[in-house]
Amino acid sequence: MSEQQNISEQLINDKIDWKKYFNYSNLVKNIPFLLFLSVIAIIYIYNGHYADKLIRKIGVSEKNVKELEYEYKTIKSEVIFRSKPSEMTKAVEPMGLKELKQPPEVLIDSGKTKN
Repeated sequence: MSEQQNISEQLINDKIDWKKYFNYSNLVKNIPFLLFLSVIAIIYIYNGHYADKLIRKIGVSEKNVKELEYEYKTIKSEVIFRSKPSEMTKAVEPMGLKELKQPPEVLIDSGKTKN
């Protein structure tokens, strides 16, 4: 029984010690510190939300860059394909233009004299 009484007395003493720290004057003295801890907690929570939002934006931007890169490569290959001489010939044939089979003739102006 004495052990149980000692344990119960210690628990009561521990409760009394806690009551000693949570009285009105101690709480009023520690209000600036509690406000400081609250501000730090709010900043910490905001920082976590900001980081999550930034990671989402980075993911969206990476996705857009990849799509634009694929589009660029597709258009570039199409331009290279269309600029081949055989494709150019097919493209201008409806306009009546044809590829030269003989070299071009050089025209010389006979009205000009060399000094």
